[in-house]
Amino acid sequence: MSIPYPFTAVVGMDDMRLSLLLNAVSPAIGGVLVRGEKGTAKSTIVRGLTGLLPAMDVVAGCRFACRPEAPDPECPDGPHAQAAAVSRPTPMVELPVGASEDRLVGALDIERALAEGVKAFEPGLLAEAHRGILYVDEVNLLHDHLVDLMLDAAAMGASYVEREGVSVRHASRFLLVGTMNPEEGELRPQLLDRFGLTVEVAASRDPDQRVEVVRRRLAYDDDPAAFAARWAEDEAALRARIVAARALLPEVVLGDAVLRQIAATCAAFEVDGMRADIVMARTATALAAWDGRTEVAEEDVRRAALLALPHRRRRNPFDAPGLDESKLDEALEQSGEDPDPDPDPGPGDGGPGDGGPDGGPGGGVPPQGQGQDTPAAGSEDRAPSPAPAPGPGEQRPVGASEPYRTKMLSVPGLGEGAAGRRSRARTEHGRTTGSRRPQGTLTRLHLAATVQAAAPHQRARGRTGPGLVVRRDDLRQATREGREGNLVLFVVDASGSMAARQRMGAVKGAVMSLLLDAYQRRDKVGLITFRGGGAELALPPTSSVDAAAARLESLPTGGRTPLAEGLLKAHETLRIERLRDPSRRPLLVIVTDGRATGRGDAFALALRAARLHAAEGTAAVVVDCESGYVRLGLAGTLAGELGGTAVTLDELRADAIAGLVRDVREVSAARRAA
Repeated sequence: MSIPYPFTAVVGMDDMRLSLLLNAVSPAIGGVLVRGEKGTAKSTIVRGLTGLLPAMDVVAGCRFACRPEAPDPECPDGPHAQAAAVSRPTPMVELPVGASEDRLVGALDIERALAEGVKAFEPGLLAEAHRGILYVDEVNLLHDHLVDLMLDAAAMGASYVEREGVSVRHASRFLLVGTMNPEEGELRPQLLDRFGLTVEVAASRDPDQRVEVVRRRLAYDDDPAAFAARWAEDEAALRARIVAARALLPEVVLGDAVLRQIAATCAAFEVDGMRADIVMARTATALAAWDGRTEVAEEDVRRAALLALPHRRRRNPFDAPGLDESKLDEALEQSGEDPDPDPDPGPGDGGPGDGGPDGGPGGGVPPQGQGQDTPAAGSEDRAPSPAPAPGPGEQRPVGASEPYRTKMLSVPGLGEGAAGRRSRARTEHGRTTGSRRPQGTLTRLHLAATVQAAAPHQRARGRTGPGLVVRRDDLRQATREGREGNLVLFVVDASGSMAARQRMGAVKGAVMSLLLDAYQRRDKVGLITFRGGGAELALPPTSSVDAAAARLESLPTGGRTPLAEGLLKAHETLRIERLRDPSRRPLLVIVTDGRATGRGDAFALALRAARLHAAEGTAAVVVDCESGYVRLGLAGTLAGELGGTAVTLDELRADAIAGLVRDVREVSAARRAA
């Protein structure tokens, strides 16, 4: 068994360590979401936490880790009357990104159920994580339905599996830790809200700290046992402090004045629902217990707000994460002026003092905001590289107008890409549309089709009475239809004709709106711009719409309109992406007025480039930005050659539209027939 890196040997990362320790003291907080770049010791810290948690007693032979003193009366392995107890380490279960629903919640052995009549249930990862830690690396890449199941279990303390007439329920209480790199895509706000706390982490920019990180890591790699022994005393002290804080937690008093501060803070930041208030109250209580106090102070509320509110105040993916600390201090100050809830408060009553002690010994976790190496929200570490300064004939970047809800753009046909919310696709989840023979492991049984396949053979199999003899060849897999995410590649005209008549702000607002729509539909996005002498891949395809929005916002305009170059750059980009991910279908969104310039046959060359996309069946939409009384209709002509549809900026604002993207395959077939 490998020796984990000691928790107390980690350099920096104070917010993350504090959040994990608070959840270890009070799992009811609801877990931690860690946002940050790769290589910042996120996984190392989580694994190190398991060494601090005390061993747990479980019922011998129980697959669901029941407590011997209070076994779960509904445990599938029960009843556990007078069962023997064994001790085992607190488990840490890692949920891989590619896990299936069956692996997460458990699965019924359908083959045994049909062939042998046995209702056999195989526990999943939610059962393995009971009373331990469930760690999800790259949680933002996990399918949404799996995140929903995981968070539901974390909230209810139990997992429910109901399939084919069999119902199984088992306890599932765990410390949930998720990590993610925001550049690879965001979690939906509804899912963000389900995590109790969130922290932003980044590698330290202090050379001394970086040297110490490398020194300790090399020492650990050379001799893990000796390195762990050096930190054993600190680990034992921190473990004892966790046990003491757990014991003290029920005695901590959360006064009415503190509750008013919590409520006022949540109201000041306009968070939705009441979960933020509850999480803040639990976090502030855990902070007091962690510091060895039985009364919650104002500083506990402040530190709790900095951990519990940043991910709940975001309204869309373009908002910068983090919390305005001056606004937080103002809200606390105003709420502390009249903490008495009585209608006739006495004069001179103030809020609790601000004298919360520091992190103290046993782990070296300082208060929020002290000794941190995490950069402030929106720092240069997260921002994309700035656009080059405008050249001759170019204009300064124009700000985007306010984003709005756009029409539904989709790719025709039936795909098989990653789960999302845009185009129709064959998926493991969704409505059942038919059945087929299983290809590999049976995951979703189509019961009616299985019975129909087995019924004609009952006499030959010797069955004369009631019942059904089912063999492996009779099993049928249910085919389901849902939605997939696509690659939405934006090709944006940034030439001088687009900058005329103050149109660029509206154009950027339209693209921003489409980016927001792509975020909500779980798409990958890419950005190509063309102006002056050529086209540029401003942002390679990514799941981070934040990066695309930042590049678009800083985009200067001016110069000629090399439309053909932009389409050719898009063709090359899509060719590479098809090799990387053949199952993800692209949607080409071209934002232009169609006025190709640079040479006499510029528009003809653009039409030839458009026919390359049509020949490959690429779904395309042209957002027509032409304005004025005299319109040439070039964008519509371009859309026709692409085999797609043109839509104006005004038409893009509608709530919904059917058939916005035509079936490119039918168009291509008609051309070939002609």
